[in-house]
Amino acid sequence: MDHWWHENITEPGKLPLLLALAAFVLTFAITRTVTRMIRAGKGPFRDITPGGVHIHHVVPGVVLSVTGGFGAVASGRQGVAAGIFAVVFGVGAGLVLDEFALILHLDDVYWTEEGRQSVEVVVLTAALVLLVLAGFSPLGVDDVSDEEQQSRFGVITTYAVNFGFVLISLFKGKTRMAVLGTLVPFVALVGALRLARPTSPWARRFYRHRHRARSRAMLRAYHHDVRWAGPRRKFQDLIGGAPDRVPPPPAPRP
Repeated sequence: MDHWWHENITEPGKLPLLLALAAFVLTFAITRTVTRMIRAGKGPFRDITPGGVHIHHVVPGVVLSVTGGFGAVASGRQGVAAGIFAVVFGVGAGLVLDEFALILHLDDVYWTEEGRQSVEVVVLTAALVLLVLAGFSPLGVDDVSDEEQQSRFGVITTYAVNFGFVLISLFKGKTRMAVLGTLVPFVALVGALRLARPTSPWARRFYRHRHRARSRAMLRAYHHDVRWAGPRRKFQDLIGGAPDRVPPPPAPRP
């Protein structure tokens, strides 16, 4: 175990990244627990509202992220200081991304359907960092031979081709596959080859006069959403809490 730890974590300088990930996940878990307790009116926790202004936890998160980020750059990848700043950055990132939806919509949507986007971003970020810790490098350059690594043209070609697949996946509305494809090229290739989402820029541009392709895209998106919407909502509710139920509008008076 000690040999594995030294060879895979300490020697490559991944300990600060591991500490940042642990702090990120733990901060998100604690923050969600506290906010759910505040929402339920349990425990000693309350919203911070000095002068009637609600201070969201994204505010200290930004401060900690900036402090930890600049500190990590200044301290390098080794030493106690690098580990401390990595933890500070992880805590800040956890606080910021927990309110990602608030930043995106510029509105307090924490307990709404839009607030689920924060949970998705946190889970995706943790998954990407885990991939990096597991040994994946962007665009799969570690998979080529020593001779190919010395060939600058080959590396540039690998970057360019995979970047094209990532862009196509994004234009096809497959955001998750595009992000994962930056680390695992096969994922971006699959996203680039599959049918686009019917509301994506790709579909609006290339399926406009292709009625059969547009119909297939709508049918596939419908079956995909029906299949995964329920499990995805349950998973999001388990991690981040269920959003508020919006009451139906009152019926018009006769």
